[in-house]
Amino acid sequence: MKLQVKLAVYNTLTKVAIILFTGLLILLSIEKISYNHMELRLESDEQATLKNLSSKEINGSLTTQKVYQDNNILNEEFISIKPVAYKAVLAPSGKFTTEQREFNHITKDYRVLSHRFHFNNQTYMLQIGVAIQSVEELKSIIKKFTIVVLVIALVLTLISDLIFTRFLLAPFYKIIDRKLIKVNDPMNFDYEKIKTTTQDFELLDDSISSLMKKISNLFILEKQFIANVSHELLTPISIISSRLENILLQEELSEASENKMHASLKTLNRLKSIINSLLLISKVENNQYDKSDMVMVAAVVMEIQEELEDRIEEKRLTFTNNLKYIYTIKGNRPLMHTLLFNLINNAIKYNIPAGSITINDELKEDTYTIKITDTGTGMDKKQIDNAFNRFEKLETDEKESYGLGLAIVKSITAFHNIRIQINSTKGEGTSVKLVFDTPIRG
Repeated sequence: MKLQVKLAVYNTLTKVAIILFTGLLILLSIEKISYNHMELRLESDEQATLKNLSSKEINGSLTTQKVYQDNNILNEEFISIKPVAYKAVLAPSGKFTTEQREFNHITKDYRVLSHRFHFNNQTYMLQIGVAIQSVEELKSIIKKFTIVVLVIALVLTLISDLIFTRFLLAPFYKIIDRKLIKVNDPMNFDYEKIKTTTQDFELLDDSISSLMKKISNLFILEKQFIANVSHELLTPISIISSRLENILLQEELSEASENKMHASLKTLNRLKSIINSLLLISKVENNQYDKSDMVMVAAVVMEIQEELEDRIEEKRLTFTNNLKYIYTIKGNRPLMHTLLFNLINNAIKYNIPAGSITINDELKEDTYTIKITDTGTGMDKKQIDNAFNRFEKLETDEKESYGLGLAIVKSITAFHNIRIQINSTKGEGTSVKLVFDTPIRG
């Protein structure tokens, strides 16, 4: 989940919790306040009723020991006085209860004040009640209102938070996009500062730029070191090779010495090949090649097939070229030859005897794809992840494998903006896919 969404959800949930707490507090407060108001009103009515016991209507009922009952036309309030068993000691105040009463066949809930009192040497029970339906209706209205407010607040909060966090985090996403996602080469890093008023984002921008500057310097030093060391090593290697070859021309050289000389020459040639590979990678990464050639991919594949025909026959491999499209890529032809040669050569090198190699292509809109599939030993996930690392070698009988073939491939594909994907299963084979984004029809 994106940071923007997380912030919006967090703010929304926080505000919803506050609204719920406030709504619940209001409901409880209104109920408490309403009941307190009712009880004060009932106590006031009690005092007024006790003062009016001598009135003709009330006194007549009490004198004849009858129950006095009075309620308004809507049955919202009632007063009841009835004689009860004599009790010498009475409570100074009444008791409040909530109970149901039926008047005119209508049952309602009432808040009732019950109070015993003496009148004319007789004990009476005074009950004064008021309907609490209005309070319940008020609570119901507030509940509905709270829910409506909650929903509206939730929607408005979510929308406003998304808009605000999007505005707030816009510089952050620009930094991520321009300074990290779109950076494929430290040498082409964009050091222009992202405009923002947030100090944290300014610090992040400066830190990334500073880190990338250090990486670029190290990258340049590494390239220069490899190029310089490689150039410096080639000269003494050539001198040593020449001297060994001259020694081999001497007739008095013993057979054992001659074998040692041949082994030394073979080692020097292997070292020279490694140095040349490293030089090639360094030159490609330093953009020392131009990309002005119009390279017909299918023609390059056919050339490589002819060059490797002996190796294909030696392993009794079935080579199937299913290229259907003739497309021309603008790039460097020697490098494209090296790229495809290394991939097809690997398909031969790591294949099983009497296996197969299949080359297919596919065209989708402006994307041209070549897939090289073999039935070789395959790779596990860890080997795939490390496949493009320098000097990373698979288990093979080939003694001339230096572990630089796929490193060269990776440099050339990056140089030509070609995407490369490897799919492999251990013991079943490997499929390498090259994706050209801007092919030109030939």
